[in-house]
Amino acid sequence: MVKCKITGGFIVKPISVQLYSLREESKKDFTAVLKRVAQIGYKGVEPAGFYNYKPAELRKVVEDLGMKISSSHGPWANPTNLAEAEETAKILGLDIVSTGYGPNEFKDMDAIKKTAETVNGMISVLKKAGLSLFLHNHYWEFEKIGDRLAYDYFAELCPEALFEIDTYWAANFGANDPAEQVAKFKKRTPLLHIKDGPLEKDKAMVAVGKGKMDFKKVIAAADPKILRWLVVELDKCDTDMFQAVEDSYKYLVASKLGEGNK
Repeated sequence: MVKCKITGGFIVKPISVQLYSLREESKKDFTAVLKRVAQIGYKGVEPAGFYNYKPAELRKVVEDLGMKISSSHGPWANPTNLAEAEETAKILGLDIVSTGYGPNEFKDMDAIKKTAETVNGMISVLKKAGLSLFLHNHYWEFEKIGDRLAYDYFAELCPEALFEIDTYWAANFGANDPAEQVAKFKKRTPLLHIKDGPLEKDKAMVAVGKGKMDFKKVIAAADPKILRWLVVELDKCDTDMFQAVEDSYKYLVASKLGEGNK
């Protein structure tokens, strides 16, 4: 368990990075990517694929570099691979397993009910293994169906599901207050994805702190007893991605919103 510190009454959580951000660099030299992430000061990584490593090998390399695996997007759980997801999570030292869905699975109430049925089935299986299931969202879960957001309906239908709230997508390009969304689901949110940008569809993200997101408000809306990690993720940038990942880390540490190893 990663310890947290308290700064001015604010419980500061450790900072991880979603390695999908560095996917192009990882294809060339995944080991070098892990080393540079550690040198920046990140306390953790969230893999999205293991490249040339087996799960046990990846865990050892990460921990030898002074970091932890905060969570993982590999394998993305579905009803056909739960045994693999369970085994991988346990090898990585995790008690939570990830999943997520595309826009078609949240397009209307019939789709949401079907998605919820699938998720509840997976939760039932994973629960027997001592694992919980968390979902990572995109913007479409935070669009309205009638007078409510799609995720509101889903959350009610899946009361045991946990969430990794992607705070940028939860804003849905300015349609929602992301802090309000975090607060709404805070009792079920152990992870926050921290990304920044112009809040304009089809435009690239920017380093955390250089866009329109109010992260002090967003992070403060989480439940410090439930929240474990802040996970930086930048899907795409018009600038150098590694520089954006480093700048994001520095902003969170300098602003005392997150804790790193440096």
